[in-house]
Amino acid sequence: MESLFAALEGTDLAQTLRGSRWAYAGVNAAHIFAIALLIGSVVPLNLRLLGAWPGIPRDAVTRLLVPVAASGLILALLSGSLLFLVRASEYSGIGFLQIKLGLVSVGVLSTLALCRSHGFLLKDAPRSRLVGHAVLSMVCWPGALVCGRLIAFAGD
Repeated sequence: MESLFAALEGTDLAQTLRGSRWAYAGVNAAHIFAIALLIGSVVPLNLRLLGAWPGIPRDAVTRLLVPVAASGLILALLSGSLLFLVRASEYSGIGFLQIKLGLVSVGVLSTLALCRSHGFLLKDAPRSRLVGHAVLSMVCWPGALVCGRLIAFAGD
């Protein structure tokens, strides 16, 4: 794996990001923006699944927030991958990154499983399944956010 990480760090893209303060800053800003989109839509959606704002139809909240969350996730995965390239060897050994990736994986797979079983709007999903998913999601996404921030403090 070390040779793979070294090869990633040696790519032209990684070298460009490492050598350009503004390119790296732009990717970093894109990552922060993506996380804001993701967390900013996932938390209210989960709160609605847990029973908050019962006067607002769940499908209306879902129609609005799921595309925003998906866009944030895609941008976060792309920008996060670019940030990883810069110091892949160093980052790969940081436990917080490994935990973050695990939490993101669980969050994504849980959401995909829920939508596969009950459709995008979750119309026929039983309340117990929605609550279970919302609780898991409220652990995964904020947990991934915290672990991501802690990566900066875990290095040498």
